[in-house]
Amino acid sequence: MLHAMLHFWFQIVHDWGYAGVVLLMAMESSIFPVPSEVVVPPAAYWAAQGKMTWWGVWLAGTAGSWLGAAITYWVSMKVGRPVIARWGHFIFLSPAKLDRAEHFMRRYESAGIFFARLLPVVRHVISIPAGLVRMNFWRFSLMTVLGSAIWCGVLTWLGWKLGTDHPGAIDDPAKLVTAIKADALWIVLAIAVLAALYFLMLRLTAPRQYPPVG
Repeated sequence: MLHAMLHFWFQIVHDWGYAGVVLLMAMESSIFPVPSEVVVPPAAYWAAQGKMTWWGVWLAGTAGSWLGAAITYWVSMKVGRPVIARWGHFIFLSPAKLDRAEHFMRRYESAGIFFARLLPVVRHVISIPAGLVRMNFWRFSLMTVLGSAIWCGVLTWLGWKLGTDHPGAIDDPAKLVTAIKADALWIVLAIAVLAALYFLMLRLTAPRQYPPVG
């Protein structure tokens, strides 16, 4: 099932080019489970083969991220908290998580959006609380674009490097595994940093316990 989905996503990027990147990254920035790691790096890989350009892939990925985030923001603002609280469990957003997300947004707003765009899982749903608390849309857009541009830049570089150093790797599982292992150290370091940021965010947004008075 997963292999079929990966092949389908890869094929969209390959056949539709920049439009495919925009579409899939817009889905990635909403509630649809499309990992950005299977959209931008393959596009950058093919860019290294001359089918697209590095800048085009980066811009398409950033534009798609903003588009999906903006749509989610406006939908969340329009439907309101009761609807999302009732049905959010379908996107793994329980009422408790929604409360924490809203608290996070009210407390950090611009910085919260920026750093959330760099965190796995969190970046998929951060637009929902932003819409619920009615964060200024232009500040939301600016922080979304900045964070998404950095994330897409990293993914574009990784895909371009893979396509340059290992031509044909995307069609050869053995080559692909070898290429991934060569970059494993950097991936592990990146995951460690992201995990540290994630747990720091949980710590900062945890409800504070105050001793009883009297």
